[in-house]
Amino acid sequence: MSAKLCIGIIGDIVGSVGREIVASNLLYFREKYNIDFVIANSENASGGFGLSKKNANELFSIGIDVITGGNHSFDKPEIIEFMDSMPILRPINFPPNTPGNGIYCVDVNGQEIAIINAMGHYGININLDNVYHKLNEAIASLKQKKVNNIIVDFHAEASSEKRIAFCQLRGQISALFGTHTHVGSDDLHIQNGSFYVSDIGLCGAYDGVIGMDYKIPLQKAMQGYGKGRYEVLENGNNIFQMIILELTNGKCESAFKIKKINNKELENIQAFNLESNRF
Repeated sequence: MSAKLCIGIIGDIVGSVGREIVASNLLYFREKYNIDFVIANSENASGGFGLSKKNANELFSIGIDVITGGNHSFDKPEIIEFMDSMPILRPINFPPNTPGNGIYCVDVNGQEIAIINAMGHYGININLDNVYHKLNEAIASLKQKKVNNIIVDFHAEASSEKRIAFCQLRGQISALFGTHTHVGSDDLHIQNGSFYVSDIGLCGAYDGVIGMDYKIPLQKAMQGYGKGRYEVLENGNNIFQMIILELTNGKCESAFKIKKINNKELENIQAFNLESNRF
């Protein structure tokens, strides 16, 4: 008997704008597509840098089931004491003894799902363990426990690092999705029963630079320095982006991306299937 699951995945939620647009759309899409479980990267949800306990509770209340992170996971130190009591992940390849966990396992409709949060190396100024070794260890451990539904959030600057991880793991996992760049890619595809996309893209302000007001980034680009800090852009066009996966016995059978700018829903982007006989 086949066991089906519908999973919703949201990329980087940026600031109050991102939280608001997710709150305005998530329940509608959960009901429309009968989504069983929602994963969301929320390391930028509080003012663009980190995640507060208040905002974490807000996100859980609007239909998000587990939160993943990245290089900004610890920007709001208050969240550390709640990482063991809330489904909030930080990358699995942080050094030993770092607070929190990089894997979250949960039963959904009688099936166990494992969510892994991982982070790349290029451009990330954090002391990290080798992400590819850590992923191998994690997958081997989960397979020993007979967990088939495995979804990886790979948080990285370089799409090549994400792609390497997918080539390493395809056929062993249900999905690997990229976060961090805030710019959505259209390379959705399924291979060996595993889904891949380089980056889902942000939920938040569409104008400006990666959800932020463009003035300080432009000043830094033009003059080499900027007076002030990056601020979330509050006024302008807003975007909501989410990927929906259909899983059967741990294999991704179909996937598509929802994109909505302001109140206009654009045409869904369908993932394509690749022949995989060589792998």
